[in-house]
Amino acid sequence: MANIPADIEIAQAAKMQNVMDIAESLGIDSDEVELYGNYKAKISLDVYRRLEDKPNGKLILVTAITPTPAGEGKTTTSVGLTDAISRLGKKVMVCLREPSLGPSFGIKGGAAGGGYAQVVPMEDINLHFTGDIHAVTYANNLLAAMIDNHLQQGNQLNIDPRTVTWRRVIDLNDRALRYTVIGLGGKVNGVPRETGFDISVASEVMACLCLASDLMDLKERFSRIVIGYTYEGKPVTAGDLEAHGSMALLMKDAIKPNLVQTLENTPAFIHGGPFANIAHGCNSITATKTALKLADYVVTEAGFGADLGAEKFFDVKCRYAGFKPDAAVIVATIRALKMHGGVPKTELAEENLEALRKGFENLDKHIKNIAKFGVPAVVAINVFPTDTEAELKLLYELCDEAGVEVALSEVWAKGGEGGLELAKKVLSTIENKPSEFKVLYDLELSTKEKINKIATEIYGADGVNYTPAADKAIQQYEAMGYGNLPVVMAKTQYSLSDDATKLGRPRNFTITVREVRLSAGAGFLVPITGAIMTMPGLPKRPAACNIDINEEGVITGLF
Repeated sequence: MANIPADIEIAQAAKMQNVMDIAESLGIDSDEVELYGNYKAKISLDVYRRLEDKPNGKLILVTAITPTPAGEGKTTTSVGLTDAISRLGKKVMVCLREPSLGPSFGIKGGAAGGGYAQVVPMEDINLHFTGDIHAVTYANNLLAAMIDNHLQQGNQLNIDPRTVTWRRVIDLNDRALRYTVIGLGGKVNGVPRETGFDISVASEVMACLCLASDLMDLKERFSRIVIGYTYEGKPVTAGDLEAHGSMALLMKDAIKPNLVQTLENTPAFIHGGPFANIAHGCNSITATKTALKLADYVVTEAGFGADLGAEKFFDVKCRYAGFKPDAAVIVATIRALKMHGGVPKTELAEENLEALRKGFENLDKHIKNIAKFGVPAVVAINVFPTDTEAELKLLYELCDEAGVEVALSEVWAKGGEGGLELAKKVLSTIENKPSEFKVLYDLELSTKEKINKIATEIYGADGVNYTPAADKAIQQYEAMGYGNLPVVMAKTQYSLSDDATKLGRPRNFTITVREVRLSAGAGFLVPITGAIMTMPGLPKRPAACNIDINEEGVITGLF
């Protein structure tokens, strides 16, 4: 394993098929393909309309334990599992999110898988790709510009500038833009007011893109976006500003799924990119529902641990799309479990059965969380060279005691071949353990009841505390008729609690909701907990410092 090249070197050496051949293998007609060069394409929404009456394939969700700096490999496992299912002679696709430039140039680096389990062209996917995130950025900022222009041009809607909730976005980690003042420099430059920036993938425009069924549904969602309130306290929407049509126009191509391929030439849709700690963390409904018509098996992933991405996948995406997932894969590593058991990162290579047993409590909680949704699960152990036979034996025993199937995954080093054991167990689970999928909560519950159910049942909290501002916001939203929306919790990804330092399986804690935001267009409320930020910052030495391009156009350091 030590001799395996860097991810970008593997990707640059890939033997890709022309994307038209990939489309043809799926039964997509040539007039339903819009080419972006030889290896990327947009797929028309007409594909779904043409195949709407065809039965859906089986839907497999890949999720993970609570992430650690030791790494888990969820996207890598998703890609490798897909290639392994293909090797077993099945028609399969993978559906992933589009990487944001923020993490790519920040801490995490690229997000297109790793080793010999990647989607390609890797550099394009991690950078501008087909421009979807840029379209999200400009649709968002068009609305922002129209709001401030409306205030400048007489404010016919009687908007109270102090209540404008719509913020600008940029697809980079830029902490200096979290809080800003605009409209300075005199009367001709607008109405001065406080505002700020979020990262593009956390914007409501991105959420609308990923939850919309087609372009007209997306336009309708845009019209419902609440941007602020009048002096009388009534909500003002993007529709009131007549912005929704132009916003939808900017998204006319972005709504279409992007077709690429894995290193083993298995078809892949990569579309939409909401974060799972501050948004709903799943790829688009249009991509997933189209893939379910084109393939017999569809592998998709949801961001971070099962407490975040998987919960939102089940309670938001599946609820709105009518999906009924057939199985879930929970990715774990022995290294990460030992870290959850109290071992510092510098000592993870040493055998430590006691720490592994203690850290398993985190995995066990995620296993129980998936079971709450009635979906059968398989644990994928992403293998590292430092894993010992004793540690692997113990983890198998602990999973057996927890009543869950477990398989080794060596897809990083071996591609699809290294995922065959996992693929066989996933397919066997689908065949022998029918899913009894159900959502966690009913929409008729109050907002606080929904939050409490997630906090106590999924996170394991004793209860929920609310700041006065959060309390007031919930009362106002419910009075306006938004109390029947699902909730998308904004919470640290590093802990089951809202405190990033509490690793493993925290107990005897409460969740603090400090703010609640309304995403009326997307169709959910966002309770913001702990110290979570909707605009990340760069680390002391960003990944951008290591990324470069030479005179031949060869990119280095991306991952």
